[in-house]
Amino acid sequence: MALLLLLGLLGLLGLLGLWGLLCTPAPGPSPAPQWPPGPRPLPLLGNLPLLRASQQDQWLLELSERYGPMFTVHLGSQKTVVLSGYEAVREALVGTGQELADRPPIPIFQLIQQGGGIFFSSGARWRAARRFTVRVLHSLGVGQGPVAGKVLQELASLTGKLDGFRGRPFPLALLGWAPSNITFTLLFGQRFDYQDPVFQSLLGLIDEVMVLLGSPSLQLFNIYPRLGIFLGLHRPVLRKIEKVRAILKTILEVRQRTTPRGGPIQSYVDALIQQGQGDDHLGLFTEANVVACTLDMLMAGTETTSATLQWAALLMAKHPDIQGRVQEELDRVLGAGRLPKPEDQQQLPYTSAVLHEVQRYITLLPHVPRCTATDTQLGGYLLPKGTPVIPLLTSVLLDKTQWATPRQFNPEHFLDSDRHFLKRPAFLPFSAGRRVCVGESLARTELFLLLAGLLQRYHLQPPPGISPAALDTMPALAFTMRPQAQALCAVPRH
Repeated sequence: MALLLLLGLLGLLGLLGLWGLLCTPAPGPSPAPQWPPGPRPLPLLGNLPLLRASQQDQWLLELSERYGPMFTVHLGSQKTVVLSGYEAVREALVGTGQELADRPPIPIFQLIQQGGGIFFSSGARWRAARRFTVRVLHSLGVGQGPVAGKVLQELASLTGKLDGFRGRPFPLALLGWAPSNITFTLLFGQRFDYQDPVFQSLLGLIDEVMVLLGSPSLQLFNIYPRLGIFLGLHRPVLRKIEKVRAILKTILEVRQRTTPRGGPIQSYVDALIQQGQGDDHLGLFTEANVVACTLDMLMAGTETTSATLQWAALLMAKHPDIQGRVQEELDRVLGAGRLPKPEDQQQLPYTSAVLHEVQRYITLLPHVPRCTATDTQLGGYLLPKGTPVIPLLTSVLLDKTQWATPRQFNPEHFLDSDRHFLKRPAFLPFSAGRRVCVGESLARTELFLLLAGLLQRYHLQPPPGISPAALDTMPALAFTMRPQAQALCAVPRH
């Protein structure tokens, strides 16, 4: 009898389960994508005939005037959604969490990094690599006293080099040597003499790579990768990258021999090596990914801060009245002899305002794309998984609703009516959200100490025979919006 009851109960459960399956509606197809408006594409070409290769951000700004804060452009056959203006960009970057934290598979960076590294990777490996990098930078003193000491040491080396010109013209790019060496110190645990062949080789290769990455041929490669491979458009930049990798592998081999297991971590590379000696289920610390992470940190940390410092010096020479007000404040707070410290920013509101305005005005990285990690509702539209999304930072930093004179270099944007420094929510040169720049704290410290130290010591001015107005502020064609190659004079003040 018990057996019959058990069989009956099992049969009843089976019938209920079958009934549940029959009553459950079959999963339907995914909802149809809903795309924002945009210019009508041509077959194969998309909207490329409208594109201005050297001024993509300006082209996109013009389209936003016509189509609104969210629109679609066709780069070849690839639909790409562009976000324009502070409100649209902030909602997407801060409000979507992980939904917009991925990168699209940009062909040239897929070839270079094979999905590894920090800046163009996605998913679990990216999250783990980012957490690791943030933790290591903090342990190395980024945002704290130890790094400030390294920056001031590099400032002394840079001013020694500038003193050798005795007020005569020097190449603007020379100012990038100091922030580059600070990056090298954090990555490799050692600074380089400015005449060191390895230092000079790395600087030269990074410069060439950045120019190639911003070239029209590489833009064409990213839109039509098969055609680009057939034409060999990727080969010049890959050759340069391989030379950088060779230098990095040599440095890694030396650090591996000299870094004791469990010893103190003195550099980012040391941390990668030590972590690789333990569990590595995500493959973060294989040799290929160690080189990829180091390459990302090298390129980004060197180019961005270096270019920003050059812009700051160029804009000070172009606006001598603003430079004079900064120097008056520095003299009043620091005097002629005491070097700046990070905590001095609280007492130097005008200097801080000028530095923030430099970063707002130049928009160094105007449109690094994101990618939807899943089907995503954004701005009333349904974007399918894998949609490239460009948060146009230029549109935020030039937003007419956020800045009184967006197209002018105007430090008053960051001062209140009492001349105190004013934080602005639309100041997003480092992006925002999950992908905010990992080196933001380091860059802020470097730029403040280096610019304050330079203006404390020198008048920055054009070469003889050139007026401040004649200095060229049109960005050069490169991956970042770096200044054109030109010369300045650093004339000692005291």
